[in-house]
Amino acid sequence: MDQQLLTFLEAQRTRVFGVIEGLTPEQLTKPVLPSGWTVLGMVEHLGHAERHWFQQVALGSAAPLPWPDDPADADEDAFTSAHSAETVFGFYRDQIARANEVLATVPWGTPPVGDHGHGDTSQITDLRFIVLHLIEETARHLGHLDAARELIDGRTELGQDSL
Repeated sequence: MDQQLLTFLEAQRTRVFGVIEGLTPEQLTKPVLPSGWTVLGMVEHLGHAERHWFQQVALGSAAPLPWPDDPADADEDAFTSAHSAETVFGFYRDQIARANEVLATVPWGTPPVGDHGHGDTSQITDLRFIVLHLIEETARHLGHLDAARELIDGRTELGQDSL
């Protein structure tokens, strides 16, 4: 079962890159919906989600961000980024690698050491819950990215699985 969940999580992560592949720097940073988020900002958000859940919540601490703390980064609801695509994509890939290290070394039944800090944290029972949550969060934002891609250049079905 755990391997199947890992397969689903990795598939969602991979599809993120499939949906955004080929977008120009201008397209990555152009808001296409009234809320103002950008494709690049959404990818950065996904990197922060991996870092938050697998490091801060599961382990109780996280590696430093690859850039100095910036007050503009504090507004996570904005889903925009002041960083280059190369930096953001590298950050997301690095957070995935760190999460995979946690998943390879921490038993999935282990309760979280850190605190989520939002909402009802009693639901966060163990690492398996965190994996399920990240599958859901990544898939939800993958849908956002897919819709944004269609609005940007009309392309669709770029992150489809073979089912």
